[in-house]
Amino acid sequence: MKQLILASQSPRRKMLLNQIGVKFETFPSNIEEKVPDNTEPENYVRLLSQRKATSVKEQLCQNGRDSFVVLAADTIVVFEQMILEKPIDENDAFNMLEMLSDKWHEVITGVTVIDSISGQELTHVERTRVKIGRLTSKTIRNYIKTQEPLDKAGAYGIQGIGALLVEKIEGCYYNVVGLPLYSVSTVLQQFGIKTILE
Repeated sequence: MKQLILASQSPRRKMLLNQIGVKFETFPSNIEEKVPDNTEPENYVRLLSQRKATSVKEQLCQNGRDSFVVLAADTIVVFEQMILEKPIDENDAFNMLEMLSDKWHEVITGVTVIDSISGQELTHVERTRVKIGRLTSKTIRNYIKTQEPLDKAGAYGIQGIGALLVEKIEGCYYNVVGLPLYSVSTVLQQFGIKTILE
């Protein structure tokens, strides 16, 4: 069976792949995550996930590795067509959460899988709508004190304390965590990578 390489050091993505019983190694891409201004959100994640997967494939091939499959992903938070990155500081986090309060936004993930031997490549884009409840300034400040928002796109983590901010979602929960498991498992099957149920 081909070895799966996760092009990420994200603890959340590692946890999710372990959850479905997929064996993998990690090899972060370390690409510069820059795309042209005004890139549509769906194209943004598609482009970055493809770049990450291609970069890791090329590096491993140069290191003499031959038979493997690379999985790369990029997740963004989008509010009114504006991409919300990780906050630069506590004030930025406060402003983001205040903006998202009592409104819907989207979480979009691009997933790219590449086979090193055949060159087969598949990219999937998953979208989930998320409704943040009405947040008071006190709630936002208390959440920021936990430091959890500071390394999260959109300034919240649904799998942590941020669960208390999320009123409801439409779509894949795991997409909001960072890897849409159902779609990913379906794609991996096409590359001969099995989950715990296969």
